[in-house]
Amino acid sequence: MNRFNYISYLLLLCITSTLSAQDVSLFQQFNGRYDYTAIGNTLNTIENGPANICVIETSSSAFLNLNPTQNVIAAYLYWAGSGSGDLNVTLNGIPVMAERSFDDALDSNRVFFAAFADVTDIVAASESSTYTLADLDLTDVIGPFCSSGTNFGGWAITIIYQDDNLPLNQLNVYDGLQSVPSILNITLNNLNVLDNEDAKIGFIAWEGDSALAINEQLTINGNVISNLPLNPPNNAFNGTNSFTGATDLYNMDIDVYNIQDNINIGDTAATITLTSGQDFVMVNNIITVLNSQLPDATIIIDNYNTDCGDNRVEIVYTVNNFNSTAVLPSNTPIAFYINNILVGQSQTQNAIPIGSSESGSVIVTIPDEINSSFSIDAIVDDNGTMEGTVTETNEENNSDFAEIMLLVIPEITVLPGLKDCNKGFGNATFNLFDSLESVTYNEDDIAFYLSLNNLENETNSILNPSNYSSSATIIYARLERPPCYEILEFQLNVENCPPNIPEGFSPNNDSINDWFNIGGLYNIFTEHKLQIYNRYGEIVFEGNNDKPWLGLINKGINASGNLVPVGTYYYILNLNDSNYKPIIGWVYVNY
Repeated sequence: MNRFNYISYLLLLCITSTLSAQDVSLFQQFNGRYDYTAIGNTLNTIENGPANICVIETSSSAFLNLNPTQNVIAAYLYWAGSGSGDLNVTLNGIPVMAERSFDDALDSNRVFFAAFADVTDIVAASESSTYTLADLDLTDVIGPFCSSGTNFGGWAITIIYQDDNLPLNQLNVYDGLQSVPSILNITLNNLNVLDNEDAKIGFIAWEGDSALAINEQLTINGNVISNLPLNPPNNAFNGTNSFTGATDLYNMDIDVYNIQDNINIGDTAATITLTSGQDFVMVNNIITVLNSQLPDATIIIDNYNTDCGDNRVEIVYTVNNFNSTAVLPSNTPIAFYINNILVGQSQTQNAIPIGSSESGSVIVTIPDEINSSFSIDAIVDDNGTMEGTVTETNEENNSDFAEIMLLVIPEITVLPGLKDCNKGFGNATFNLFDSLESVTYNEDDIAFYLSLNNLENETNSILNPSNYSSSATIIYARLERPPCYEILEFQLNVENCPPNIPEGFSPNNDSINDWFNIGGLYNIFTEHKLQIYNRYGEIVFEGNNDKPWLGLINKGINASGNLVPVGTYYYILNLNDSNYKPIIGWVYVNY
């Protein structure tokens, strides 16, 4: 059998109490076709009092009778007594250790305890059966309590069950340990009563005396309630069990009251007041059962996805309607906040049935002023103003958060540039990997691009980076460094290197050294001017980038277009480059 998870509320209360106590607050909440019953028994042999026998037994029994349609969902054992406490007992011979304990006191000498344990497994296995609580031994501590009639011991089990024949209810289990006399006010908030039929409230209380009935009242919303004949309006704590009709639960009460005439449809709160003019009573457990057909929206951030250098985050989430008694409507709004700043919104797509979920995602743009590491809050049933649009069984469980870190790309690293000689028309050939001498990398993790846009989108990478022909330009390298990448930048520089001038040539058409082939000149120094003179100082040739010297005469008085005679010729090469002075020298022509 499935046990429902509980949702912790605070039960707001205001109390004038004795010495110490633990405020009664919501322990668990169940939404569905649920109701409850309770069994238990006293360990006192007679109602306590200064003149009565001072004996507390170590065990007692009670019978649980469930219908075949009633399936045990949860069973909570409470036991209590005089003194500082016995926190280890047995139930039907099975050891039970207190999971929580409570304490209260009349004065420094008269202290009392209560204890709690979840015994669902034990009760679910036996269901209708006799239950015996044993090994609760207060013999050594009861002496000082006898003279004031405050010696007591007892136990009770609250059994929550599911039954398909029931209406949809909200069942709340509150516990703690608070005492009367005087006055105890408890305000139940966040109610939404849709139908008050069979609405009920129940208690487990300790140390009540049937003989004391001075201003001993239980009121709901200012109305005195009773459960005749067991609980008259002036004696609420009188050693009875409303479920079984027992009247001999000395110094303890297991009571339940019908309150359908004391709470109205549409009520959002109820006030419970307990008073006692003389009797010292400790309330350990309160249970309310109200017809309340409402959804309960909760949200879980399942995951998030970020991309390098992108301030957009995909939030993957699940909206649940688990602890509910009604369908969660479609289009229930969802809001996302960073430091209470709204950064995104979404909504459910479909109506979510009871006990079901719906997954979704939203892309949230993170403002530039937010640090790269931040916490984002997701709130379901939030219209973007931190206000809800759906009434729920629990308005305090609508949020989840996630710690997110954007994948920030480091600042661009500028590397030393590469330089090579112009091979023609401003182009040179580079091995781009030569720029990475100071970088540790694997070649499979790096790619080169001509623009940052291409780098970010990983498009149009340079296909042959080890033999790349280019003019002067900037190159961007993307180096994968999980979970992100680095950007490297370097300059390709193309320079005009000094020409390589041969000492001679032989224009004899043998296809070997047939012209004055000055290496690194043509299509590089495109504005150059070449002049050739004979040994008499007469110009015989003038050329440029489009007119190399083939040994022919095109200038001077003998500009016949014929080949020059064999001999040594003087040249002046003006590169028309500010980095170079004119170059002069001799070249030998032979055939």
